[in-house]
Amino acid sequence: EGNIVMPGFVDCHTHLVFAGSREEEFEQRIEGAGYMEIEKKGGGILSTVEATRTASKKELLSLAKRRLDYALSCGTTTMEVKSGYGLRTEDEIKILEVIKELNVSHPITLIPTFLGAHQFPKEMTRDQYIDCILREMIPQVKGLAKFCDVFCEQGVFTKEESRKILLKGKEYGLIPKIHADEIKESGASELAGGIGAISADHLNYPSEKGLQLMKDNNTIAVFLPGTCLFLGHKPPVRKVIEMDIPVAIGSDFNPGSSPLLSMPIIISLACVLLNMTPAEAISAATINAAHAIGLGEKIGSLETGKDADIIILDIKDHRELPYWFGHNIIKMVIKKGAIVYS
Repeated sequence: EGNIVMPGFVDCHTHLVFAGSREEEFEQRIEGAGYMEIEKKGGGILSTVEATRTASKKELLSLAKRRLDYALSCGTTTMEVKSGYGLRTEDEIKILEVIKELNVSHPITLIPTFLGAHQFPKEMTRDQYIDCILREMIPQVKGLAKFCDVFCEQGVFTKEESRKILLKGKEYGLIPKIHADEIKESGASELAGGIGAISADHLNYPSEKGLQLMKDNNTIAVFLPGTCLFLGHKPPVRKVIEMDIPVAIGSDFNPGSSPLLSMPIIISLACVLLNMTPAEAISAATINAAHAIGLGEKIGSLETGKDADIIILDIKDHRELPYWFGHNIIKMVIKKGAIVYS
């Protein structure tokens, strides 16, 4: 009927399960406060941790389901979801169990990632918490998570601390991912390539050596245009593409730096902010994103033998997708051959 048909969007980096919101920080940033400055004042990740710890599993399920319904209406058919707003064993497990329950009840396929190393909780010393992650959390989340992620950044987890955690995760079958070089260069892209992480995400300030190691070890570069919009970063996307490193994009949906779940908007931002072509951005949100979560053989393109995760868009040219910024042009969503939204 003159519409565009393409694979369902794969959102390969989200923090879907949390309670509370951080609109006051949004205002603080407008007034000039930086990310780390807000953290030092008691805002940031720890404020969401407090709200998420207090929330029941039922509350978290309800909040996350509403968000997933919206994402589905925007054409997302698969989504990676991280823990990381618990920062103690029982709450990290609570978040992963919510993801597991939603995976049974919702049309969107959810891929769980353990991100206990998201920040340090107030009640433990640095060494105590790292020990808790290594000895307690990682053994207990085996079976609940597919990936292990770390926020490797100045002021959070160092390169060596991140290495220990990711290698311990590997021992328990968790594939390494990494929040890399988001605020400053931290050696995280070098670590990602060096240990063969499936992806390095953010990459606002990667080193030359790090990018080369990523290329040599097939680590996918995941850029997060929503966070670039809210925090004002400009990652070297064209350089990465010219190096032939595969590029994916995700929403980074979270309450602090990217309260965005619409992949069409993320694709628009990838074009406008990161100078990606519409075709590059669409590939980054489908097939490359599928590979960034280890599912490239199953989803992300329209091919015989793959899951029939298909979206129909009320446009006549693929370039209209990023052009109609903010318009929801999704006409129908098909998941594994069944219509789940129209």
